[in-house]
Amino acid sequence: MIEFQYFDGCPNASATLNNLKELVKLGEVSNDDIKIVEVNDVEAAKELNFQGSPTILVDGIEIYTEKKPNSYAYSCRVYTIDGIQTGILTSEYILAKIKRIRG
Repeated sequence: MIEFQYFDGCPNASATLNNLKELVKLGEVSNDDIKIVEVNDVEAAKELNFQGSPTILVDGIEIYTEKKPNSYAYSCRVYTIDGIQTGILTSEYILAKIKRIRG
């Protein structure tokens, strides 16, 4: 299961979700394998160990850290990828991480 977690109002969530959906169009990921979860408040973030918006979990493993989350944050995320800070995960990055986590 690929779980896309976000909260409304984060400017990078929709672009990252579109990049994940691009993988469906390319046949790399099944639409049935994607679950979209809106995290509405801090309590929900705590319950889910939400890492911030957007977050993608692959079989329970967070793709950026490659670990199962054990804390939570209710904020927009900024990632550092190849020395560049961004809030948007590219479809290439997402696919590479899915393949790495799933082996």
